[in-house]
Amino acid sequence: MEELHSETQQAEPEPAPKIIGLTGGIGSGKTTVAHFIEEFGFPVYYSDDRAKAIVNESEDLKIKIKELLGEDSYDENGLYDRKFVADKVFSNRDLLQHLNEIIHPAVKIDFENWVKKQSKYLVFKETALLFELKLNRQCYKSLLVTAEDNIRIKRVMDRDNKTYREVEAVMEKQMPERDKIKMADCIVYNNTNLEELKEQTEKVIFSIE
Repeated sequence: MEELHSETQQAEPEPAPKIIGLTGGIGSGKTTVAHFIEEFGFPVYYSDDRAKAIVNESEDLKIKIKELLGEDSYDENGLYDRKFVADKVFSNRDLLQHLNEIIHPAVKIDFENWVKKQSKYLVFKETALLFELKLNRQCYKSLLVTAEDNIRIKRVMDRDNKTYREVEAVMEKQMPERDKIKMADCIVYNNTNLEELKEQTEKVIFSIE
């Protein structure tokens, strides 16, 4: 009779979650869509929020940012002075690029550590600069939230109490929507109301395989 050998079976490791890059220009409703995604049970990493935290948490970043932009990059309490930095880099592409080269690698490491803690088959990385920084190449799919320019401008004017020209100036600094639409794998159009936006978001994310 053939002898049976019992072998210890090792559990196969869980497959890594698929990373979906979530982006959208100013006034598109990207953050609202991110909250809907969380309501549907999927985790969202807010790159922009984490970047704001990391520049205050990392002493190494503080040193590098002060070397680039000066001591006034941080206020008297040692906190990142967003207005000062924004004014410095808004019209200086070189400075902005150097600043991004300091901050984004740190955010990348933070994101990778976050992904390791997730258990869902999809995770979403929210970032305003998904296509500009070619971060979509690191994602399984890209999801763009977009809307007509006049709608986006009015939203930001109402939300931030800015003038038409101020909003338009910010939009002119961003990649044109037509270019993002060509690059995106999935698109949610936010031209109507929240109910329609939520329905679109649900349909899109549950169609990702």
